[in-house]
Amino acid sequence: MTTSMSNFAESNFAEYVDQAAAMIGLPIPTEYHQSVVENFERIAAIAQLVLDFPLPEEIENAPVFDPE
Repeated sequence: MTTSMSNFAESNFAEYVDQAAAMIGLPIPTEYHQSVVENFERIAAIAQLVLDFPLPEEIENAPVFDPE
């Protein structure tokens, strides 16, 4: 089964950065804004590779460590 998020290519990362920064009260200086947007684009590209990796339906979950 392949899991895929909405097409990242159509995402508006500049708008996301602006809204997320405003929501948490994080000022992003104008001279750094484009670099922040570019980093989100890179993160999305990496995430898409992980999300597109096919996993068989019969795969089992990893065990959970319980120290008690």
